[in-house]
Amino acid sequence: MAESQCSGCSKNGSCSDSDKKACDKQRLDDNLSRIKHKILVMSGKGGVGKSSTAVNLAMALSQQGAKVGLMDIDLHGPSVPTLLGLEGRRPEVEEGNMVPIDHQGIKVISIGFLIQNQDDALIWRGPVKAGVIQQFIKDVSWGDLDYLVVDCPPGTGDEPLTIAQLIGNKNSGAVLVTTPQKVALVDVRKSVTFCRQLQLPVFGIVENMSGFVCPKCNEVIDIFKKGGGRAMAAEMTVPFLGAVPVDPRMVEAGDSGVPVVVGNADSPTARALMDVAQELTLRCINPVAGTEALTDEA
Repeated sequence: MAESQCSGCSKNGSCSDSDKKACDKQRLDDNLSRIKHKILVMSGKGGVGKSSTAVNLAMALSQQGAKVGLMDIDLHGPSVPTLLGLEGRRPEVEEGNMVPIDHQGIKVISIGFLIQNQDDALIWRGPVKAGVIQQFIKDVSWGDLDYLVVDCPPGTGDEPLTIAQLIGNKNSGAVLVTTPQKVALVDVRKSVTFCRQLQLPVFGIVENMSGFVCPKCNEVIDIFKKGGGRAMAAEMTVPFLGAVPVDPRMVEAGDSGVPVVVGNADSPTARALMDVAQELTLRCINPVAGTEALTDEA
């Protein structure tokens, strides 16, 4: 890919390391300049439905008429290809750039599209992961986007740090996914602190698995604890985007590769996700409530 990018250069491949770094930065900046809003979907711990939330938010934003990209940087456990029914797909390469998979109007890239055997473990250290994430921005033909939704792995390690530093805090922010239970809330608080230390606006908290949707009557029943995400958002002075109930159809949607906002658009879970997406668009346009919290003490 690098050779193709350099083929039209007047230096004909004889450039120095500093020239290459400058070229890479220019290409990265050029791609980012064509993306209006960058949204990092993060969680303090795994198992809270972060990837499902990212996929459904991307689809919901697209259904609102936006141009949307979805970047999966959960390099050790990429779920996006499965959640969208894109397993086995491979991106094409044109003029040295990867062309993201176009799925129902959403441009999608994931490491899951690039590995030959889905059972292989990627045993990579930080610098390699950082290089791949950089390539996902500068070497992918994203074009003009209203939103780039980034599915990050759980925690505050190499991948979230790399992407946050690459995209900067202008027209960027984080959506933090949690469940109502204390064990998840303790960890998502660390994600809020992470964003504050990097001066990355927090667009808001999503409380996932909040209540249970009865598969018989469609009523939301509070058999599980709920409200912890809202309380934590208020305590840490960050916005609350909404609560999404547990729904067996969400599991079916993940297995079938059809997001619930598409396959079960009238379900309470789909409506809740659409409401979260609508609130998110307002935060992206006017992120004041999210950025004010950066200067407050939790």
